Amino acid sequence: MYDELLELWGIRTERMDLIRTAFTHPSCTSDESMSCPENYERLEFLGDAVLKLVVSSILYNTYPDLNEGRLSKIRSFLVADSTLAKLSFKLGLDKLLILSRSEEKCGGRKRVSNNACVFEALLGAFYLDGKIEETAAFLKKILAPEIDEVVKNLDKYNAKEVLQEYTQSKDKTLPEYNVVKISGPPHKPCFEVEVLYQGKVLGSGTGASKKEAQQNAAFEACKKLGIYE
Repeated sequence: MYDELLELWGIRTERMDLIRTAFTHPSCTSDESMSCPENYERLEFLGDAVLKLVVSSILYNTYPDLNEGRLSKIRSFLVADSTLAKLSFKLGLDKLLILSRSEEKCGGRKRVSNNACVFEALLGAFYLDGKIEETAAFLKKILAPEIDEVVKNLDKYNAKEVLQEYTQSKDKTLPEYNVVKISGPPHKPCFEVEVLYQGKVLGSGTGASKKEAQQNAAFEACKKLGIYE
């Protein structure tokens, strides 16, 4: 079931128990009809740390001329749920997610947060199996196009500042950001934020922090206003 995936990642492991757990959604452990004693939350917690460490190392070694502030900004885009979900869909991880019937019914297989979580959980699983070097090599390869895109267009990605400059040029009014919803486990909350201008909702976004969600909402607003293509 997971052979093609492991071949794609270039990683060999005998710990199929960890791989299965990495694909198991939390809804399964609360469903009495499913025999799932563990889910991906703990592995995801570990994988989140692995991801940030590896990405930080890649950026530090690849861009010696960039200061800490710009490196942090680039990293924030690379580890964002939207980026991880994009990679997850590209790798077909969504097709392997183990979901409860209710989660499947409500569209959980295509949910951004679920796919970001399973990506990180796999990193955690590989780390526990001692595959950190192989994992780092894979991440460097698959993130290369994303890194190149963000580095080349970093100012464009700073949507909050761009949107603020736009609204101030119009009537000196600042955009407002409202938290609409907070979901997910305590160690990895998912914030949903709306950005308003002159009382109208221009965009919405989600993220692992308010700041990330605001950035994504501002980016959507910029596209709606025609600032970004």
